[in-house]
Amino acid sequence: MSRSAHPAGPRHADVLPEGHPSAPPADLNALDGKVWASTVTRTPDGVVTVGGIEVTTLAEEFGTPAYFLDETDFRERARAWRTAFGPDADVFYAGKAFLSRAVVRWLHDEGLNLDVCSGGELTTALSAGMPADRIAFHGNNKSVEEIETAIRAGVGRIVLDSFQEIVRVAHIAQSLGKRQRVQIRITVGVEAHTHEFIATAHEDQKFGIPLAGGQAAEAVRRALQLDGLELIGIHSHIGSQIFDMSGFEVAAHRVVGLLKGIRDEHGVELPEIDLGGGLGIAYTSDDDPREPHEIAKALTEIVSRECETARLRTPRISVEPGRAIVGPTAFTLYEVGTIKPLDGLRTYVSVDGGMSDNIRTALYDAEYSVALVSRTSEAAPMLVRVVGKHCESGDIVVKDAFLPADLAPGDLIAVPATGAYCRSMASNYNHALRPPVVAVREGEARVIVRRETEEDLLRLDVG
Repeated sequence: MSRSAHPAGPRHADVLPEGHPSAPPADLNALDGKVWASTVTRTPDGVVTVGGIEVTTLAEEFGTPAYFLDETDFRERARAWRTAFGPDADVFYAGKAFLSRAVVRWLHDEGLNLDVCSGGELTTALSAGMPADRIAFHGNNKSVEEIETAIRAGVGRIVLDSFQEIVRVAHIAQSLGKRQRVQIRITVGVEAHTHEFIATAHEDQKFGIPLAGGQAAEAVRRALQLDGLELIGIHSHIGSQIFDMSGFEVAAHRVVGLLKGIRDEHGVELPEIDLGGGLGIAYTSDDDPREPHEIAKALTEIVSRECETARLRTPRISVEPGRAIVGPTAFTLYEVGTIKPLDGLRTYVSVDGGMSDNIRTALYDAEYSVALVSRTSEAAPMLVRVVGKHCESGDIVVKDAFLPADLAPGDLIAVPATGAYCRSMASNYNHALRPPVVAVREGEARVIVRRETEEDLLRLDVG
């Protein structure tokens, strides 16, 4: 069906299910700047544009579903983080959020460092020209091959995640005639206010070495004794999608306590402290994230205050924003297919993507916004659940939102704030083809990660 055709869809406004927390927005055509990239706007005809290009034009050229990334917005956010922390701190972009060679080049241009957590991410970074000494290598189970590659390349730091890895990295470095700069990742026992699967600083999880029971202190003792390692600092990461700074305050207090203990026992003041990332973004109008300069000021003051109390020199601070940079810069564009109204409940709106291009709703019960972007509408709002085309009842993209009651097959809708983790976690479930990532800037659009083809699927199937 042509995208320009809009046959009558369901025209009733659904009744909100009992306990539903939201009410329809005053204007369904309005675009909340908190959840959309900076260049996103509507034309007088009601078509949404990004980087000066209408989404209808983008859909015709690149198809749907597709991720459209506002390069201008990405660069502005990266620059804001770099500026906020200044020359006396380090900003490492967390590549796991979304990584491509184009993104690596943008980061290099804007003066950011890069955090990787796999051999594939490291290869991508190096192939795009990121200097190895500006790369940090993370991961709870790095292979021998990955460690060798990282050390040979000269990565700026390896974050040690276990007692076994302390010995493993030291042995490999020494065998290569190198002395590798490392940090030790510790878990500080802070329960971040986030989903269980993305809270990473309480003791019962796979990351880091617990501070409790003296384990972190013992890890430091062992690292300081090994000739292949140069211990430069302590790393802490308390979770993801966090808005409250109180967790960072507790974490900093405990990390600085460990630094004081190291000074008192070994006569060494470690020069660096990495507080990780995890700062939240706005997925809906209810979210209220902090600006980079506010975060920088708060974290710097927290660490300085704790160090002053402990009579330590303030170490160089590192942070690792990933989602906070790339998350708001992109949206996913879908074409509406089947529409199923359920009287008294909601209307199910099926799109041509789903959990294969955004698993976060199913995995984390994540909330998203959605908007009709190929036209405006004066129709009444209807409560919808945007779902995908996969054979899975959990295939939900947006759990509950409002769209105009005249929504019809062929309309284009967009889900904002999908720059982080959506393409990175995309899958071929039901042999779906992973969508492209298209960068848009100042009236020009270019593919930076191409759409998969059926030939790609068959090329891997060698049976």
